[in-house]
Order: sequence, then C-alpha cells, then structure tokens
Amino acid sequence: MRLRYDDVKDDPTTLRAWTGMDRVEIEQILLTFDLAWEEHRRTYHRPLTERKRVLGAGRKSQVATPIDKLFFILVYFKIYPLQEVMATLFGMSQSQVNGWIHRLTAVLQATLETDLYLPARDAATLEAVLAECARYTFAIDGTERPIQRSSDDVIQRQPYSGKKKRTRLKTWS
Repeated sequence: MRLRYDDVKDDPTTLRAWTGMDRVEIEQILLTFDLAWEEHRRTYHRPLTERKRVLGAGRKSQVATPIDKLFFILVYFKIYPLQEVMATLFGMSQSQVNGWIHRLTAVLQATLETDLYLPARDAATLEAVLAECARYTFAIDGTERPIQRSSDDVIQRQPYSGKKKRTRLKTWS
C-alpha cells in the first residue's frame, strides 16, 4: 500500500494532518504548481534530440500526476520524515525519494513565489516593521551573571540558581 492524494482528499482531518492544508487550498495552488512543474521539466530534461529514449519512456513514477507530486512534497515539508519513511509511504526507494524531494522543492518554491505566498525579503519592508515596533517596549526575561561565592552558608544559598557549575546571580531587566 502506498499513500496517495486520492485516498485522503475526502477526509479533511486526515488531509490536514498529512499536508497542513485543506482540499481547497491544495487545489488552489495545483494549477500554478503544474505550470511550474512543466517549466522545470523543460529545463531539467535534456532536449529530445539528445535523449536515448522518448520522453515518458521507462518505468512509471509512483508520483505520476501533478496532484501526487504536490501531495508528496507537502507531506514531506509538513511531517519532515526520514527519506526511508517517505520511501515506505510512497512505495519507492530512498534514492528516488531523495531525487523527488530535490526536484519538487524547487518546483514548490517557484509555485509559492508565483502565487506570492512567500514572505517579502525586502530591507525597506523590514525597516517599516521595525519603525512600527518602535513604540513597543521589549524586556529581557532574565539572565544569570557569575558572582563571587560567599563563604557564609546563608548568604550562599540566597542567590543560588540551582545550577551545579559556577555560582551565578539571576537578574531581570
């Protein structure tokens, strides 16, 4: 048995547990994912004139359809299992899983960039956020500083933090 999108798409709880998304969200990005896959495939594969076999010849993939490819990479990023576990779940070898992860990560990245789901990485945006946060006051919860150990037992226990290494004093700011 192998894990497939068609087996879990009708159960919203299971689908969200595997992918972190619901069916509407997955199908919303599927079109862009498919276009990004085709673009990746054009650039990843050698031209037909250089190929030994016709495009599509050979053993059929366990993640053949675009929805299965999207499901595969979403499962990987949601639960982040070992590649051996992914191989067992999807009915392929660990080396095949490794190859699919690398290829589909680039495709998913392109999809999320196209659909503008990735966070902005603009310094001007960061400056605007920091300027907005200027009115807030932030405090450090606590820090420990090394102190000279007292020879008096009563005084020694008072600032003791519970750690067994150096004597430290807890301070809050």
